[in-house]
Amino acid sequence: MNISISVKQLGKKHPLLQEKSIALAIENPVITTQQLIESIVDHQVQLFHESSFEFEDEDKIHLPKENYLPILTDTGKAGFGAIYNHNKVNLAKAQETAIQAFEDGLYAVFYGDDQLETLTEQIDLSQNKAITFIRLTFLAGSYFYL
Repeated sequence: MNISISVKQLGKKHPLLQEKSIALAIENPVITTQQLIESIVDHQVQLFHESSFEFEDEDKIHLPKENYLPILTDTGKAGFGAIYNHNKVNLAKAQETAIQAFEDGLYAVFYGDDQLETLTEQIDLSQNKAITFIRLTFLAGSYFYL
């Protein structure tokens, strides 16, 4: 089943991940928030394992294509697609971490305009609403004494 996801961060003008369509291995379109998160993590882990690794001791210059420079200036981030971590990802641990982060309030998930607040909340993916992950940032500061 194809779903559309995007990742945003509060206070940022541009999303961290533009709206992107991904194919999830889900048979029933009515799933819980936990199943949705686990399926997306599973998809991302598979993409990571299929990515190319660089096993060289030194970095070589990866020159970006001409159309890549405007993207760099818009996002303020330079990346050339190389992965330097050679370790395989443990899928169960990654799913557990994503679920724990959701429970701890490190990110919020929206299905269309509706916020998914619990892991047991059911959603119908056949409605083809966009799924948005919003990374929440905690404020740092001093303690207030009363």
